[in-house]
Amino acid sequence: MLDTTNQSDPTPPQDEPRPRQDEPRGCLFALSQPPLMIFLAVIGSLLLMASLHDLLLL
Repeated sequence: MLDTTNQSDPTPPQDEPRPRQDEPRGCLFALSQPPLMIFLAVIGSLLLMASLHDLLLL
């Protein structure tokens, strides 16, 4: 059997530093929120229905 008592333990890998809490997150973080995406989907579908109504029925 191999003697490993003289070897030092390797240091565990350090986690990446976390971003500071006071740092602004930006626009892509805001767009990833579910309530905002639902709101934008509803508004987009209403605009699509209105444009299709204008193009096809009027």
